[in-house]
Amino acid sequence: MELVLILRIQHRRDTTGLPPKHSSDIQPCGTLFSVLTELSSILFCDWGQADVNTWGNETGNSWRISGDITADWARIAEIANENSFKMNYVGFWGYPDPDMLEVGNGNLTAEENRAHFALWAIMKSPLIIGTALNNISDANLAVLKNKYLLDFHQDPVIGRSAHPYKWGFNPDWTFDKEHPAEYWSGPSSTLEGTLVLMLNSENTTATRTAVWNEIPELGSDSYEVVDAWTGKNLGCVKNQYTASLSSHDVSILLVKGKC
Repeated sequence: MELVLILRIQHRRDTTGLPPKHSSDIQPCGTLFSVLTELSSILFCDWGQADVNTWGNETGNSWRISGDITADWARIAEIANENSFKMNYVGFWGYPDPDMLEVGNGNLTAEENRAHFALWAIMKSPLIIGTALNNISDANLAVLKNKYLLDFHQDPVIGRSAHPYKWGFNPDWTFDKEHPAEYWSGPSSTLEGTLVLMLNSENTTATRTAVWNEIPELGSDSYEVVDAWTGKNLGCVKNQYTASLSSHDVSILLVKGKC
């Protein structure tokens, strides 16, 4: 087993008002990077300030995009919303970090635990387990071990994350801390298909429909579809797939070849 040493760097915030590229936030990170390049992984914590997404990968492999997470759905949704606008910065050796996983903590429902992990996985965020594994439930452990989500996250060929292709509850590109983007898709070499996520951000049960010709990787055809939560083959699905979702739950589909 390879051990990875992670160094978390925190420093005093620059309050000079200078443009990010010229602020004193960058200099200490650059200096530390030059000294610590022998470490397996270097992370620094900037809480998403100083426009860190535009320069973070010059000095580290991952960077925080927000303040701290809590085991509360409102906070998880807020961070997911914020990170959804940063997916163009995701790639090999560069990962925006929406903070650790809260799966198994607090009063999150089973559906919220699933949605939390699924969103973090498809965004290819660092998946740092934040709960005590000696007390974790079988259901939550199964969420953390989901083969489809982990295979997508660990793709050795495709570095990009899934991207929102439709916001759903809101008009596209709406910044809403309570209702993040609900429709996501991304290609996967490991899964040999496209992973599609549908989120119900509402506080009541609702249906969500993935329309194939709205998904950038697909078209107006029929496809073989697998339910990524259960592993069940849903067969040849024509044009679209509709799921009834409890509040704050997600449907994860693996869409494979045409049929």
